[in-house]
Amino acid sequence: MKNALKQFENQQYLNIETFRKSGQGVKTPVWFAQDGETLRIWTQSDSGKVKRIRRNANVRVTPSSVSGETLGEWVDANATALEDAQEIKRTITLFKKKYGLMFNAFRLIGKIRRIAYTTIRVDFN
Repeated sequence: MKNALKQFENQQYLNIETFRKSGQGVKTPVWFAQDGETLRIWTQSDSGKVKRIRRNANVRVTPSSVSGETLGEWVDANATALEDAQEIKRTITLFKKKYGLMFNAFRLIGKIRRIAYTTIRVDFN
């Protein structure tokens, strides 16, 4: 597991592959933050990836560029959408530390647009 996490150090983005009912993978580059031996993602509550994760927790992740270009090896993992206010607060704290003003601006736009957010926890198999 630690080897799986090592490739995410000093990376800004990861590409997460979630799976449709048909089994077809959907790859999405996202911001992330490391939290001990897990990774956390901040995303809209009604996004497709959250809906797919709620149905099927199996995902694959790899470090990536903003455009989704792979920068490492794909790793199998399990993802969980967390709605708990304390979990969301934990993710906000980690993202503020990692992304600073960029994340604050992103959050402000979300508040203005009244977008609900959730956090996704990625655990390695």
